Amino acid sequence: MIAIVDYGVGNLFSLKSSLDAIGEDAVVTGNKDEISKADRIILPGVGAFGDAAKKLADTGLDEVIKSEAADGKPILGICLGMQLLFDKSFEYGEHKGLGLIKGEIRPIAEVIPKELKIPHIGWNALRFTKNKSQLFKYINDGDYVYFVHSYYAADCGESVTANAEYGALLTASAENGNVFGCQFHPEKSGDVGLKILKSFAEI
Repeated sequence: MIAIVDYGVGNLFSLKSSLDAIGEDAVVTGNKDEISKADRIILPGVGAFGDAAKKLADTGLDEVIKSEAADGKPILGICLGMQLLFDKSFEYGEHKGLGLIKGEIRPIAEVIPKELKIPHIGWNALRFTKNKSQLFKYINDGDYVYFVHSYYAADCGESVTANAEYGALLTASAENGNVFGCQFHPEKSGDVGLKILKSFAEI
């Protein structure tokens, strides 16, 4: 069973529908015991990093996620959920993350040409960076996925498993052992996204 963490931030039911579509048992929950009993955890998220980090801390779910990660449970962060996995973010100030993947979250405005729109919204090709991630075993380099973001993961080179080009190479996915992150939305990425979710369900 996959627990989709409900902490008041994220497109939870679209994600659950995608998991239903591939035949995976999933529950949307903010209950610590349910999350701990799950075989895998997905941390979704949309909005501002600081607000989301505070909600995780206020509910105590930050400690649950860190504990389950330390025990080796597969964890997948999506969009803002991926960003929360990193050490810190510079979105509207400086905010501490979960520290499960080394690196920090910075504005894409620092690295992309000024004429490009922010947020970055749309379909972009994944470019794998090293040995193929377990998340990508059913897809190919160059397959397209859907992004919506204004910030990206920086200073995390060793953890990056795929990039996407939007005026600069931006981190599309990263991982550290049993902890995985996708800056893009698998649940909005059609068949390619479903295949990525299927791969995570098999880890």
